[in-house]
Amino acid sequence: MSCFSKGLLRSSAALSLMLSLAVASVPHGAYALSELRPAPDAASESEKPADKQQPVEPKAVEGDSDGIPLPDPLVNRSSGQQTDAPQISAQIEHDISKAPEPVRRLRQLIIDAASTGDIEKLRPLVNTGPNQARVDGDNGNDPIAALKSFSGDPDGLEVLAIIIDLLSTGYARVDAGTPDEMYVFPYFAGKSLTTLTPPEKVELLRIITAGDLADMQEYGNYSFYRIGISPDGQWKFFSAGD
Repeated sequence: MSCFSKGLLRSSAALSLMLSLAVASVPHGAYALSELRPAPDAASESEKPADKQQPVEPKAVEGDSDGIPLPDPLVNRSSGQQTDAPQISAQIEHDISKAPEPVRRLRQLIIDAASTGDIEKLRPLVNTGPNQARVDGDNGNDPIAALKSFSGDPDGLEVLAIIIDLLSTGYARVDAGTPDEMYVFPYFAGKSLTTLTPPEKVELLRIITAGDLADMQEYGNYSFYRIGISPDGQWKFFSAGD
C-alpha cells in the first residue's frame, strides 16, 4: 500500500471517531419538534376538565331553624275572611233619657259620688245587704275594698275615673222583658266590635287603649269593665270580661 493510501485511511478513521464523539455528546433531552409538541386533539382532551354534575338542591320547605315544617295557621289572615262574631241579643241606646227613671237616677248618683274622688262615697250605692252589688274579686265582705283593688293607686282614684267613663256612654238593654233585664254600661258590652262605626271606636278608645281594642276585635266582643243596673234602679254588678 502506498504511503498516500495509508494517510487517507488514517484521516477517515480520525473523522469517524470525531463524529462518533460529537453524537455521543448531544444530551438525551433534545428531541425533534414533533416529539415536543403533542397533537392538538390530544392536548385539548387532556386540558379539558371533567364535567361535574351539579347537585340538585331539594325544594325549600318553610319551617323553623331545624328544618321542621310549620303547621298551617289556625286562622288564615291572608284569605280576607273573618270568623263570625258571636251574636249578642241587646238593644243599644245612646240617649240616656230613654232609660227608666230609676236607672237614670242611680247612674247620676254614681257619677256624682265618683267625681268627689272619695271611693267611700259609693258605699251607700252598692246596696249593702241581701241585694248588694256583685263586684269581681269580692268575697261578700267589702265591695268597696274590691273596687279599690282594681285601681293602680292606693286611693282608688283610677277606678273612679273608669266608672265615670263607663257611665258616660250609651247603654245596652239586655234580656228585655225578663226577670234578668239589665241596663249595662258601656253599650259596647252588648254590641259586636266588628260593627262599630268610626265615632263609636273613638268613644270606646276613651275607655281602653288601641292595643286592647285590637285584642278584643280578635274575638269580636268587649271584655273590659262594665256596670249593670236593674230597671228598678239597683246597682247589680261591676265586673270585667264577657
